Amino acid sequence: MMRKAALSVFGVVLAITAGCASYKPAPPAFHSVINKPYHLDSGDVVRLTVFEQAELTNAYPVDKAGYISVPLIGAVPARGRTANQLEGEIADRLRDGYLRDPDITVSVEQYRPFFIMGEVTQGGQYSYVPGMTVQKAVAIAGGYTPRAEQENVDITREIGGRVVTGRVNISDPILPGDTLYIRERWF
Repeated sequence: MMRKAALSVFGVVLAITAGCASYKPAPPAFHSVINKPYHLDSGDVVRLTVFEQAELTNAYPVDKAGYISVPLIGAVPARGRTANQLEGEIADRLRDGYLRDPDITVSVEQYRPFFIMGEVTQGGQYSYVPGMTVQKAVAIAGGYTPRAEQENVDITREIGGRVVTGRVNISDPILPGDTLYIRERWF
């Protein structure tokens, strides 16, 4: 009888340990991307301000192909570029036959959404706000369900053209385009 109980306890410990074996901490690049300049992608909206050119000053969405369409100069590639890089490209194109010395600024007016699923009240797509953490994202999604693992979450994010998934604490920041998965807890 004691042997049967010991085997049962060993089986439970083995099952719990097997669940922990699937844990993968976030790779170093996962956190280093947070401190790098923001790169534009589909779903972002940029604000282009051209000094003394009201007809060009406007908000321009980055389309699915990764371009913005600016009057006079047409489609400008935005995907993977920072706001400063895009600013330089637009200035060069405007300088080429349209404006003598264009004074422009480009800023992100609206970030692409983030996604949250799993053990939250209302999973889905939500607007990103700079400085957002996992905990704030969960609050926007209506909070945790009673079965939710509340200590850490899995985030899938694109880094350097590769899709990477890592497990982070709820106090960690998220980025536009991230997909958060709230797991179910064991007990």
